[in-house]
Amino acid sequence: MPRHPTLESVAARAGVSRATAGRVLSGMSVKDANREAVQQAAAELGYVTNYAARALMTGRSGSVAFVMSADEMFSDPFFATILRGVHQGVAARQRQLMFIIASVADERRRLEQYVAGGHLDGVMIGALHGPDPLPDEIRRLGVPVVQCGRPHQPDPEQPFVDADNEGGAAQAARYLLERRTSVVMVAGPSDMTPAQDRLSGFARELERAGVPLAGRVAHESFTIEGGRAAMNILLDRVPDLDGVFAASDAMALGAIQALTERGRRVPDDVGVVGFDDVPLAAAARPPLTTVRQPVIEMGRTLAEQLLDLVDGTGEARRVLLPTELVVRDSA
Repeated sequence: MPRHPTLESVAARAGVSRATAGRVLSGMSVKDANREAVQQAAAELGYVTNYAARALMTGRSGSVAFVMSADEMFSDPFFATILRGVHQGVAARQRQLMFIIASVADERRRLEQYVAGGHLDGVMIGALHGPDPLPDEIRRLGVPVVQCGRPHQPDPEQPFVDADNEGGAAQAARYLLERRTSVVMVAGPSDMTPAQDRLSGFARELERAGVPLAGRVAHESFTIEGGRAAMNILLDRVPDLDGVFAASDAMALGAIQALTERGRRVPDDVGVVGFDDVPLAAAARPPLTTVRQPVIEMGRTLAEQLLDLVDGTGEARRVLLPTELVVRDSA
């Protein structure tokens, strides 16, 4: 047995070809029986992939990145949850995951230089505001990009993974309108597509119910602080409100704080519905009624689609995952 196990020795122990062993150890798709045999052989021999050699041979770094174009990662629990799913998807394909914030010009320039240097095989991008050029700039460098959320402007060449924000928001609005008489919305940033789609679903249901939208929406950031600020605006503007749809769970928690500070009881005086169903939702007091989007599945799907593009085994797709209303005690 060689002192340092080689790919050939792993293949021989597993009873497969060198090419099959290489595909397994690169995280590519092969028959289950072959994958298990190769993984067992590698473990028995103590084989460790030489990533530097593989990069020289394949022209790939073996690394992908999840890029945030703003600092929402630290204030909105949605992004921490989706990053868990991204990590699961990347780890399952035996690649390395980097997390990069590129919110200002210098950071973006360094990111583009890093990509141009061949250090990343693909990029996932989240938290875009407005018609951001970052996805196009990275694609022009020959690196595939998958976006978390619908692009701000229609782009048939840009793959993305999103949830049915409009449908979920419409369901939340219908639920509140059936139980309350004066419903408002704590909305997210107007330049982000999830916020736009959730507002669209809410507005559609108010129109169907014959309720004017004017004055019933306040935009803030997808944070607890944003939810508190928007709720205070709406309480001043619509004093008789008794139902609130918040565009994220973090915003819903901030809205509940503001309502409590203003002497309103939840759900007795005001019903509150959030969006996301992050872990904080069920732990809130009262537990939060919310629209569940499959956040971890979204993260895994982001990673899987990107790595399929990197490996040339899949096509660019626009994926829209379903949402559902989860009824708890807040409404």
